[in-house]
Amino acid sequence: MRALICLLVASVAAAGSAAEAQEVQRSERHDFRVVTLVRGLDHPWALAFLPDGAILVTERPGRLRLIRHGELDPRPIAGVPSVAALGQGGLLDLAPHPDFARNGMLYFTYAAAGEGGASTRVARARLDGHRLTDLQVLFDQQPKSSGGLHFGSRIRFLPDGTFIVVLGDRYQRDRAQDLGDHRGKSIRLTADGAVPPDNPFVGRDGARPEVYTLGNRNAQGLAIHPATGQPWQHEHGPQGGDEINILRPGRNYGWPVITFGEEYGGGKIGRGTAAPGFEPPRHVWVPSIAPSGMSFYSGSAFPGWRGNLFVGALRDRMLVRVELDGERVVREERLLRGALGRIREVKEGPDGLVYVLTDAADGVLARLEP
Repeated sequence: MRALICLLVASVAAAGSAAEAQEVQRSERHDFRVVTLVRGLDHPWALAFLPDGAILVTERPGRLRLIRHGELDPRPIAGVPSVAALGQGGLLDLAPHPDFARNGMLYFTYAAAGEGGASTRVARARLDGHRLTDLQVLFDQQPKSSGGLHFGSRIRFLPDGTFIVVLGDRYQRDRAQDLGDHRGKSIRLTADGAVPPDNPFVGRDGARPEVYTLGNRNAQGLAIHPATGQPWQHEHGPQGGDEINILRPGRNYGWPVITFGEEYGGGKIGRGTAAPGFEPPRHVWVPSIAPSGMSFYSGSAFPGWRGNLFVGALRDRMLVRVELDGERVVREERLLRGALGRIREVKEGPDGLVYVLTDAADGVLARLEP
């Protein structure tokens, strides 16, 4: 098995002649090296692996980029819809359909302008060569809001073929508790954009039927547990109070009634850190690490990391390895502090290696190797 892993890593590394290896990094479970695969990405936000070995990357200003054989195609993918690239908004997450090899469908989230401001929108399109075709808007967060803060967002498919999208509160905190408002929620839809009949608030007067959970502030991490199929999420707190949560249908995660954070510059928010009727977080960061990107590791290249959760961090420019005992966080290790930059996204690749994107005007795609 070790020989097979070495051959796999060698063959992948050979595909990108521009790859740059950094010095060995030390960690508690594995020593590893960081290989920079691609430079020159403009504030990359998300990545997706395609069945043919290519990698797609979203750039927040509104471009979808293709990386093949370790080389960044200079031509952006055509057919991306108009994106409101303001503040934290832009072209954000993407997820291939579970049957992408057959249907070529990509799902993506982006900030879209309209009457009343901007919102997080979900669309799907078919990747046909170097172009998106058959574009369909499946969801548009309502109501729209002014400003450029707290769009979320991540999108992931569940084992039943539906998908979840996490939505920010658009910096209007009280909306997170209003079931008639998409802000500060997660939503669940079918692959065609319909509302699943078993969504928790279907048929409730005054509630948006897409809503899956409420009381979420600004989630930029979402991962499906490989064994249980449950969606795990993390969200930004205000000053302190970043959270890891397990999203369960109909649960209220408390924002802004309960939080471990405080007002910027100091001052209490809400009732405290816990109250009846609100779901407590699985883990909290105080002070904040500004989490973005999230992935469970289940590969064979790093057996000591199997079952761990990896979280990118914009603050302190690091990657956080989180150890779990069932649904309980037992410890964490902070890796790559200052070695790469602000880590926006982290994902396990089909080769069992760990890939990260850095948030910068000259952002990079890098890979962790044994």
